[in-house]
Formats: sequence, C-alpha cells, structure tokens
Amino acid sequence: MQPGDSDSDGTAITAEPVSRRAIVPGELAGRRLDQAAAALFPEFSRSRLKTWIESGEITLGGAPAEPKRKVREGEELVLEAELEAAVELESEPIPLVVQYADDALYVIDKPAGLVVHPGAGNPSGTLQNALLHLDPALATLPRAGLIHRLDKDTSGLLIVARTHEAQHVLAKRLERREIHRTYAAVCQGVLTGGGTVDAPIGRHPRNRLKMAVTERGRPAVTRYTVRERFRAHTHIRVALETGRTHQIRVHMASLGAPLVGDPLYGGRPKFPRRPTERLRKELEGFRRQALHAMRLELEHPVTGQPLEIGSPLPEDLERLLDALREDARLAAS
Repeated sequence: MQPGDSDSDGTAITAEPVSRRAIVPGELAGRRLDQAAAALFPEFSRSRLKTWIESGEITLGGAPAEPKRKVREGEELVLEAELEAAVELESEPIPLVVQYADDALYVIDKPAGLVVHPGAGNPSGTLQNALLHLDPALATLPRAGLIHRLDKDTSGLLIVARTHEAQHVLAKRLERREIHRTYAAVCQGVLTGGGTVDAPIGRHPRNRLKMAVTERGRPAVTRYTVRERFRAHTHIRVALETGRTHQIRVHMASLGAPLVGDPLYGGRPKFPRRPTERLRKELEGFRRQALHAMRLELEHPVTGQPLEIGSPLPEDLERLLDALREDARLAAS
C-alpha cells in the first residue's frame, strides 16, 4: 500500500473494496486507457483512475497497461481497487514500541490486535491515532506517515516517514521492491522444503471479505523457507516481493498450508496424532494468524545508509513454537 491524499487537518484514510467491469464501445476505440476509464467509470476522478491504472488495479484485457495505451473496441476494463474515504482522526495515548527512530522515519513494532487505519467499526484506537500522540507533526502527512500496513492480527514492523520527502522516497522504493520484508509464520501441514508462490491475487469472487488466487488478480510473489518441521505443522520464514492484501495468508492457503489461527483462510485447528495437552490448548487458543513481520532491510531515505531492523517473536508465537517442539520431542522419545 502506498501513501495517498489526505487533508492537512489530520484527516485519515480508510478503504472499501470497489469492483467494476466495462466493455470498450466503438465510440471509445482508439482513445487512451485513462480517457476510456474516465468515460466508463465517471463516478471516479481522473486522477484516481490514473493512479489505479498505474498500480495495476485497473486492467485492460486481463493485464496491466500504461495509461497512454490505446484501447480497442470490445476490450474489457476491470477495476478491482480500494476506495479511500475520509474519517476523523484524533490523537490517542496508545503505547507504542519504537524499534528505530531518527529525523526521517520511525520503525514501529505493532502488536497483534491493533488496527492500522481508522474506518467503519474502528474510528479510534488505531495505530494512526497512536502515531499522532507519539508525534503530532505526523498529522501533516498522508496516513500519518505510514508507508505500508499490516493486518490487524499480524504483529511486527511498520515504517513511518516523518517528512514528506522521506515518505515520497520510501513509497517509491517500496513500489520498486527495494524494501525487503521478512516474516515468521507457522502453518498447518508439514512442508517438505521451501519454494516460491507466483500467483495473482484479487478479490474473492463470492466473499468480499476475502482475497483469492485468481487469473484476474494483480501479480503477487511470495518466497518461503522452512525453519522447523513438526508433526503436523511447519515454522517458516517468508519474504515478500509484492505487497498484496492478505498475500502471505492467501498464498500459503493456496498450497494447502494455511497459517495457524487464520480466521479467514485457516479453518479449524489441525492436530498431530495424540498431541500433548499443552499443544492442544495452544492451538485451540491461538486466535490470530501466526504471522509476524520480523525484519526490515532498506536504505535510509536521506543518508542512503543500509538499515536492518529486527523484531523478536511475540510471546504468543514463542509459546506456540515451544509447545510444538515439546510435542515433537515427546512423540519421538
């Protein structure tokens, strides 16, 4: 996710899914894609449509295209995006763990359960509210300086720019895949080895709360390596090459190895044969996706110096891994 527009009075942004389809009529043949999109989707501004084209959220004939590309009669335009709507944002004294700070940026270690952006159902108590308490000057920046986001129940590291210049540089580097993000996760099933999932992700055709691997989705690439194997689970490291909504969760579920505790993609807990009572309790009680953003690698937006920032595994993930190790050890003895 990249920074977008925001009013200087502290307005923040939330997002709602938008889905549209249209066929290019004869009278628009030969026009530029951005011009055709403006005619076919008149409810949206030209600048917003151009941004969606450039980000691949508007596709032509099932593939991303440049705004200047000429359209042909009968081609299909598909819009699958998130529409940003303004909500009031206020400072709130919510404790934050700051893993790194200087004049240009913060790196925040977000706990599980903390929503990043205000929106319907959570107008307050979010990371953005907390950031404005940490640093009121962030109110002048889009999304209080946030460069990317994590799902509510994913824990770990997030970059927050402190200046417009740093936000612009970092957003461009994220877009060019020059910011490397590594996650720790525990998935159901025993993976035989690491690999790469290269499969496009888009909105689920029937459940608008979910994402799915779909031919009409946006390109998405996830690399994973195995750290530990247990009797019915695997501890993995995951590196993102793209940053689609729910990407790791969707890609691992597509392999038949959904993340432990994932409420959307995981289903019921999976147990090894005759698990220890401790492991059974940990798996039944793990109520969030077992996913933690553990490391960021990037160049400083001002100095160009390399930064590598880490975050220790949170207590709930450590407990889960300890229970899995104990179960495997006792089963082997």
